Amino acid sequence: MLHHPSGLPPLARFGDRVATGLLDVTSDPAALDSSGFWAVCADFEGRLTCARFAHVRKEPVPVPRPGRWRGPQPEQWTSSLDRAGYTAAVHRIREHIAAGEVYQANLCRVLSAPVAPGADVDALTAVLARGNPAPYAGTIRLPEHGVEIATASPELFLRRDGRIVESGPIKGTGRTEADLLDKDHAENVMIVDLVRNDIGRVCATGTVTVPDLCVVEKHPGLVHLVSTVRGELRPDTGWPELLAAAFPPGSVTGAPKSSALRIIEALETAPRGPYCGGIGWVDADRGTAELAVGIRTFWIDRAESVLRFGTGAGITWGSDPEREWRETELKASRLLAVASGAYEETEEALG
Repeated sequence: MLHHPSGLPPLARFGDRVATGLLDVTSDPAALDSSGFWAVCADFEGRLTCARFAHVRKEPVPVPRPGRWRGPQPEQWTSSLDRAGYTAAVHRIREHIAAGEVYQANLCRVLSAPVAPGADVDALTAVLARGNPAPYAGTIRLPEHGVEIATASPELFLRRDGRIVESGPIKGTGRTEADLLDKDHAENVMIVDLVRNDIGRVCATGTVTVPDLCVVEKHPGLVHLVSTVRGELRPDTGWPELLAAAFPPGSVTGAPKSSALRIIEALETAPRGPYCGGIGWVDADRGTAELAVGIRTFWIDRAESVLRFGTGAGITWGSDPEREWRETELKASRLLAVASGAYEETEEALG
């Protein structure tokens, strides 16, 4: 096997679970129903990378070591859509809503900045774990397969325990709970309906429930509205069927999903890649899994020697274009500051 210029061995880290000793890599989702421990990355555009590892152990996320991660400076980031381009696209989505083509669409932009040749996403994960703790934080480092991801995702895409499947869509973001509007609650309920329909396609009739609706969750620097959708998979359903029904995640597409995807493709100027895809692990032996929505996520594009990061907002008829732009800034500012090393733990405000 050729050694990648980064010289870093394959690794996956999810919370305190670390996987090493890469056995094989496939794009076939049926492999996730076989055996072993898999790291999974599904790009928003549909590229699936499943990596089976030989060894899984528990260890805490390493404490950041000075100089091990050298991130871009805040002023080095460029955006696939600038403020004028983004707000114009929000106006266009509102026109699509007025025409009855879509109820809600998620509009995203991808930020890019130069990255050092030897940059290690796992060192970035260590920095993020300290500056922006997240329930689904992790690393997938597969340099020879073009996957180098550090995520601080707060959002559950799919959790499995045997036949029980659960999703935790997030819709509604503010600096504080007081910032959340009626629009945020309406948007959350709309996406919950979409996720119920997606999961319902592969679950036994009558088993899909919503145990939690519009619960306020506090995360570093902001709050979210989060709901939970749960169901029991039909006996004939495996990972290929589940991913086909649920992907891409409804909270980062829109409703109806097919119309929203068409609008996203027309308005966004850069592929999302792992951003807004699915990132996580599957333990085929135990029948358990946890995939996060790939938000608050950095990835390295070695072909262009850049670090990328995505940010976006859900657009409805009630959206104010400038407010939606500010929401994308809010979601990005702390993470970019942490990645650049500019964020101080004592700082209360966003970086």
